[in-house]
Amino acid sequence: MNGSLTDVPGLEVGHVTRRGDGWLTGVTAVLVPPGTVGGVDVRGGGPGTHETDALDPRTLVPTVDAVVLAGGSAYGLVTAHGVQRWLAERGRGFPVGPGPGEVVPIVPAAAVFDLGRGGVFGHHPTEQMGYDAAASAHPGPVERGVVGAGTGAVVGGRFKGGVGSASARSGEVVVAALAVVNAVGLPVAGPAAGPVEPGPLNTTLVVVATNALLDPAETSRTATVAHDGLARALNPVHTLADGDTVFALATGTVPLAAERAARVHELVDLQRVTADVVRDAVLDGIASAETVGPFARYPG
Repeated sequence: MNGSLTDVPGLEVGHVTRRGDGWLTGVTAVLVPPGTVGGVDVRGGGPGTHETDALDPRTLVPTVDAVVLAGGSAYGLVTAHGVQRWLAERGRGFPVGPGPGEVVPIVPAAAVFDLGRGGVFGHHPTEQMGYDAAASAHPGPVERGVVGAGTGAVVGGRFKGGVGSASARSGEVVVAALAVVNAVGLPVAGPAAGPVEPGPLNTTLVVVATNALLDPAETSRTATVAHDGLARALNPVHTLADGDTVFALATGTVPLAAERAARVHELVDLQRVTADVVRDAVLDGIASAETVGPFARYPG
């Protein structure tokens, strides 16, 4: 266990980071093994999302092929098209025809607001950056800090944010999370705690994953419980100026109990661990960015 999202077997993470020459933004792509069930819970008042409706348990396709996190606010959502193109070139996606390449990759995405924070306002992530993030994805430990979608992240209007990750094991079940921390709020404890400075839009994004075999409803409920981890790490959360969104992924290699009472017990324990891991990933994202130092609003 490396304390990374990739501790869930089969997951791969790739970052594209653009810094300098007017750039301060990036993309993070999470690739998943075939058959991975997806869920989502959007709690923030200012979300920037793509294809989250496809993760409703009542819809046709229960699985996803990747999840994309990006800077650039709504402009950055175009990066999902790049990841989709990379997957389609490899025949990965939901089959819609008899041919081997007749697929539609399911690639939900969400973005954080980082426009004008040290970079030129118009320099936001592109489709090609999404493609390159997918191409760079690997199963090794997740790179943390001021990278990928966390490159332009800010916490509480005063400190650098970034990418964090954490994992835990409960028996054979592994639960792991990756967080892009770009929050209005500050950590609930520690030297940075206190009133937040008013500012523009923010957002904390999370991908939480497990190797447990969950159905779409159970996966979506896991995304809901994961928001408890945000509330344990940051204050405030889910504000009108945040787009806080959690994606949940279940790769399905470890079955849970078939008997209902036993299954509920196992789900409760899994979701307890989920909230803890999300809290740890958020705090890791802040700690990993500390070396950059305090953020000066819109530096020249």
